[in-house]
Amino acid sequence: MKNFDDILNEVGSFGRCQKRIFALLCLVSLPFAWMDVSIVFQGFTPDHWCRDSEVVEMRQACGWSLADSRRLLVPRVNSSGEVLHSCCEQFEVDWNTTKLTCDTRELNLTDVPVTTCKDGWEYQYGRRKSFVTEFDLVCSDAWLVDMYQSILNAGNLAGSFAFGYFADRFGRTISILMSNILNLITGLVLVVTPNYVAILVVRFISGFGLNGGWMTAYVLLTEMVGVEHRRTVGILFQMVYSVGIVILPLFAYFIIDWRWLQAVITAPYLLFLSYYWFVPESPRWLISQKKYPKALKITEAMAKENDKKLSTNIQTLTVDEDKSSSVSVLDLIRTPNMRKHTFILMFNWFAVTVVYQGLIMRIGILGGNVYIDFLMSGVVELPAAILVLFTIERFGRRLPFASANIVTGTACLITAFIPEQIFWLKTVTACAGRFGVTMSFLMVMFVNAELYPTFVRGLGVSVCSTMCDIGGIVAPFLLYRLAVIWLELPLIIFGVFALIAGGLVLLLPETKGVPLPDTIDDVEFPNRKKEYIEENQKLNKVSQSYQMNNEEPTE
Repeated sequence: MKNFDDILNEVGSFGRCQKRIFALLCLVSLPFAWMDVSIVFQGFTPDHWCRDSEVVEMRQACGWSLADSRRLLVPRVNSSGEVLHSCCEQFEVDWNTTKLTCDTRELNLTDVPVTTCKDGWEYQYGRRKSFVTEFDLVCSDAWLVDMYQSILNAGNLAGSFAFGYFADRFGRTISILMSNILNLITGLVLVVTPNYVAILVVRFISGFGLNGGWMTAYVLLTEMVGVEHRRTVGILFQMVYSVGIVILPLFAYFIIDWRWLQAVITAPYLLFLSYYWFVPESPRWLISQKKYPKALKITEAMAKENDKKLSTNIQTLTVDEDKSSSVSVLDLIRTPNMRKHTFILMFNWFAVTVVYQGLIMRIGILGGNVYIDFLMSGVVELPAAILVLFTIERFGRRLPFASANIVTGTACLITAFIPEQIFWLKTVTACAGRFGVTMSFLMVMFVNAELYPTFVRGLGVSVCSTMCDIGGIVAPFLLYRLAVIWLELPLIIFGVFALIAGGLVLLLPETKGVPLPDTIDDVEFPNRKKEYIEENQKLNKVSQSYQMNNEEPTE
C-alpha cells in the first residue's frame, strides 16, 4: 500500500499547484516579522531627561538649546562605566532663589540634593514618535515597554496551544483563516486604542492569532510537497521572515508615527482573508482524519493543475496511517523517542528565541543609527538561509543545526569581552552571532516538523514552539534589565544558552531524506518504515520491469 509521499510523486511533488500555494503562504511571513519585531521602532526610547516648567520658560525666553537647559537641570551619573546626564533625576532647586539669567551657562549645584522627575520628561525626539514618548514609559515605568513585547509572546503562547489543537482537529486552512481575521481586527484596533493598558490587552489578543497562523501555514506547506522539496520550501518560507526584517526599517524611516506604522504592517492581512478560497486543505491531514473523498478531490485537483494523472491503484487513498483521529499532548511524551525529541526541541526553541530576539532588540539600545543597524542585521540573515540550504543537503540536519548554535554561543561570549575601541572586531563577531542564530532559527522549526508523525505534527510543532513564546516573554526583561547593570551581560547569558542547545541537538536523529513519519511507531521504530519503503521500491521496480517485458510490440 502506498503512502502519501508516493501519491505526491504521482501528482507532482512540487508542481505548479504547490508553487502557487508556496508563493501565497510565503507572504504571510512578511507582516508576521513586522509585528514580531516592530517594538524596536514603535517602542523606541529617545534620549530623555526631567522636565522643569520654570527652566523651560527660561529656555524659550533666552533662546537656549535643549543641551543648555539639560546641563543646568540634571546631575551626571555613572551608567555602565560611562558618566552621562541622568535620565530620571533632577536637582531639587528653587529657581526663584538662584541667580539664573539668560547669560548663565553653569551653576555650582554640587551640594544640591537630587530628586526624581516631578514634571514629566523632555525628549530628544529626532524623527520618531513612539508609544514610549506618548505615554512617558521611562524610568520607573520603563518595564512597561518590555511588557509590550512580552505580552505579545504571552499571546503567542496561548495561541500556539489553541491553534495547534485547532489545526489538527479542524484543519489547516480554517485555522489560517481564523488567524488572519484575528490579526486584521486586533492590528487595526491597536491603531486607535487610547491608553496603554488597553494596548497591552489588544496586543495579547494579537499574539494569540499571530504565531498560530504562521506555524499552521508552515505545517501545511510541509505536508503539501514531496520529501526532496521539504528542505527548500521550509527554509525559503522562513527566509521571507528575514526579508520582512530588511523591509521594516524602510517603512519605519518614512512612517515616523508608531500608530500609522501599525496600520501599514496590519494591512496585508486584509488580502490574506482570500486564502481560504485559494489555498486547499492538506490531503495528508484529511487522510489522517479518514476524510478520504475530500482528500481524493483535492489530490485530483492538484494533479490536474500540475498536468499529471493519478494511477488507478491509488484512487481511493485508503491508508492505515492513523489509528485514531483524537490527539493529545500526552502523545508527545508517552514514548521514549517522542519524549526525548520533545524536551530537546522545547529547549532549543527557548534558547534560539531568547538569543534571536535579544540580539534584535539590542540594536535599539546601542546608540547607533537604528535604521541602518537594523537593516544590516536583516541583510546578514539572508546569506544564513542560503547556507542552510546548501549545508543540509550535503551534511544533513543535525550537524549544521548543532554547529550554528555553537557558533552563536561562541560569538556572543567573545563579543561581550571585546573592548568598544576595537569596533570593527566587535561588529564582525556580533554579526557572526546573528548569522548563527538565524541558521538555528531557520532549522529548529524545520527539524521540529520532520520529527513528529502526521496526526500530531501540528500539535507537536505548536507545543514545542510554546517555549519560543516563553523565550519571547523572557527576552525583553533579560535584555533591558540586565543591560542596566552591564551592557554586555545579556550576551554572556545568550552565549551559554546557545552552547547548551547545540550540545543537545547532537542527541536528535538525522532526518535527511527520511519520509515524514505517519505514526508514533514510525518515530519509535524508524527502521521499520525504512525497510518497508525500500521493499516497496523494489516491488515497484519488479512490477515495472514485468510490465515492460510483457508489453507486446506494436506494428
